[in-house]
Amino acid sequence: MYRNSATVNKVWKQFLLEAGARIDDGQVYGFAEPADEVRAAANGNILAELSSLALIHAQGGDARGFLQSQLSNDINAVDRGHTQLSAYCSPKGRMFAIFQILHRDDGYLLQLPAALEESVLKRLRMYVLRANVTLDPVSDELPRIGVCGPTVTDTLREALGGVPEHINESRQSGAVTVVRLPGRHPRFELIAETEALIGLWPALQKTVTPVGPAAWAWLDIMAGVPTIAPETVEAFVPQMANLDLLDGINFKKGCYPGQEIVARMRYLGKLKQRMYRAHLAGDAIPSAGDRVYAPDFPGQAAGTVATAQPSPADGYDLLVVVQISSAAAGELHLGKSDGPSLTLKDLPYDIPSSQQ
Repeated sequence: MYRNSATVNKVWKQFLLEAGARIDDGQVYGFAEPADEVRAAANGNILAELSSLALIHAQGGDARGFLQSQLSNDINAVDRGHTQLSAYCSPKGRMFAIFQILHRDDGYLLQLPAALEESVLKRLRMYVLRANVTLDPVSDELPRIGVCGPTVTDTLREALGGVPEHINESRQSGAVTVVRLPGRHPRFELIAETEALIGLWPALQKTVTPVGPAAWAWLDIMAGVPTIAPETVEAFVPQMANLDLLDGINFKKGCYPGQEIVARMRYLGKLKQRMYRAHLAGDAIPSAGDRVYAPDFPGQAAGTVATAQPSPADGYDLLVVVQISSAAAGELHLGKSDGPSLTLKDLPYDIPSSQQ
């Protein structure tokens, strides 16, 4: 389930309260009932408040080289027009976090779940040493909103003058950075200082329904985009979460922590688990880190829930990392060998046929 540990700057928080947001202990939970918000995300145009995500700003003369030495993707491909997914791994190739990385102003923004910000920032800073790079949390200075839906492209063009045309492209429109994200409907993230977003909100709200972070996280599930939660830190190698299928790994770049393990999985064919989309009917409530069981792995877990959110119809939609053989057999259970059944659903991208 979704967990929001972010704080919200005072001006933005007050604006959200006046706009009808439900805020408790500094955390934004939404604007209406969660089930109604997810249904809105599935069928219409929505505007999501994204303080559930945190931003780390990397800047300095060595920032590019430092990030290149730490992350799974090629940071040289990130510029004002292009963003990317990238993994931050342990020496054993297990992921501490997955970043959405973009270029803004004089540095790079690394976006990750707010619940991981403190631990990941502390670990990254350990390796700065004498490099000319600073790493600072900037979530309060740069609030974010997500916009998604069948006709939001026209709304954004009218408000901003233009939008990125392709997935993982970014565009600077005045004070607002716009990033295009994958999804069944056009989906964008807008990043700006507080005053700029407050000024933009009325123009957007005419054609969208405001929602909370759970609805946005559901859209990530439907797009097959993974995340690392506190419960799954160091649980997955990048390919297990399909980052190789989402252009989140560059196999030709230089060394980074875990690179040898990641490369070995690619070139020696040792990958045994993949991420799949699944649906859970009924009243059971799944959470990140829950175990998944299958008959071909008696007495032990065959996989792990990566993320889960309420479904627009009933039950829950999930991303699960499971044994490829178990997914092929088609019988999966949550929590125990005779637990609630999981039904696998299609992802919006293909898993290699040799791994089906």
